[in-house]
Amino acid sequence: MENRAVVAKLKEVATGGKISCTEARQLATDFKVKNAEVGKLCNENDIKIYGCELGCF
Repeated sequence: MENRAVVAKLKEVATGGKISCTEARQLATDFKVKNAEVGKLCNENDIKIYGCELGCF
């Protein structure tokens, strides 16, 4: 899956530039990418992950 699609969904889901850890992990699963890739894309797009549960990001 192209990163553009992941970034588009991140921006859709992230309210106020934030996304929960649970939402971020679900996006990784949905798009079949690693958690680290979602974390990287969040950093690149100034989206903060909050409520981190497992230290995945």
